[in-house]
Amino acid sequence: MLSDVHGNLPAFQAVLNDISKAGVDARWCLGDLVGYGAQPDECVALAAETCDLCLIGNHDLVVLGKIDVESFSSNAAEAALWTRERITSDSVAYLSALQPEDEEHEVGLYHASPRDPIWEYVLSSTQAGACMDQMKVRIGAVGHSHVALWFRRDSDPGSVAGDTAPHGTELDLSEGDWIVNPGSVGQPRDGDPRAAWMLLDLGTWHATWRRVKYPIEEAARAIEATELPVMLAERLYVGQ
Repeated sequence: MLSDVHGNLPAFQAVLNDISKAGVDARWCLGDLVGYGAQPDECVALAAETCDLCLIGNHDLVVLGKIDVESFSSNAAEAALWTRERITSDSVAYLSALQPEDEEHEVGLYHASPRDPIWEYVLSSTQAGACMDQMKVRIGAVGHSHVALWFRRDSDPGSVAGDTAPHGTELDLSEGDWIVNPGSVGQPRDGDPRAAWMLLDLGTWHATWRRVKYPIEEAARAIEATELPVMLAERLYVGQ
């Protein structure tokens, strides 16, 4: 499971290579293939080729003109407009067919949250508990925040525990209610610049969070070669 690629082709390629080594049965993407990074079409094409399921995120939606760009920060808005002006019709067609949530599997999949699959950042136990109340299934997976994390609620509906999930975190999800976030492929914001993804075994309900090194300078140079804000390249080195 992966999320928030954001036009970062080197990171996306590194994650897919790591996923292939793990021998998964399916690749699920929780959205935001574009925005921020300099290679949106390449990332959309790669997702179309390799992902068995893909959601649409808020950055994808703004590029399609379905969300007002005024609701974004200045750098995000500038990147969205840059992408909107250059993205191909094939990419538009692929993104336009996607939805921000999917509840047809054993795991509920949401770009942002079960309560608001487009905008809500699930970053607190209080939010997570409210989202668990909304879910039709026991386990939900979200992206959007660019932070690898987990939340768990046991039999007591008022008690929700949670924490970040650094590389190598392994958890048994076989009991309780859960919300998990694989972190961001293309623009992590948890202080670890490596690309993130999560391996989820639906047979044993075992989750493992993974981080993958990739050539950050390649992704940064691609941004610097465009009119995109240089800060979007600089932040890749620090994972913020």
